[in-house]
Amino acid sequence: MINLPEKDPVLRYQHLLRSRYSETDQMGYVYYGRYLEFFEVARTEMIRSLGFSYKKLEEEGVMLPVTYSQIEYKSPIFYDEEMRIEISVFDKPLVRLETFYRIFTERQDTPHVLGQVNLCFADSTTRRPCKAPDHFLMHLENQANE
Repeated sequence: MINLPEKDPVLRYQHLLRSRYSETDQMGYVYYGRYLEFFEVARTEMIRSLGFSYKKLEEEGVMLPVTYSQIEYKSPIFYDEEMRIEISVFDKPLVRLETFYRIFTERQDTPHVLGQVNLCFADSTTRRPCKAPDHFLMHLENQANE
């Protein structure tokens, strides 16, 4: 069971995405395996909203491999529904970036899906964990203060 921390996030971001036909199963539900992809799309855009791209992190020699993921399915999302993916980061990342997700549609007020994905900042050469880049933390703090 996914438990969101009981404190205000240091960063909250929302991304809109519409479910496509190729992402649904025979029942017309979004296929369960697609939600991690949706999380990744939203997380990439969240990083972009901080003022730089994930690609720039990689060019600087920093990778963000996933170390943990969990999904809790509450109710299905159907073909051609617009999804509002909310991402929350509750703790300033040092080496680990913990992201929490809630996916909503206009059809209901409660989330259809809850998720958590933890990532680790890693040096692309050594593949060893490393500290989050200072500029990433600075952009995160600037966004949080807005």
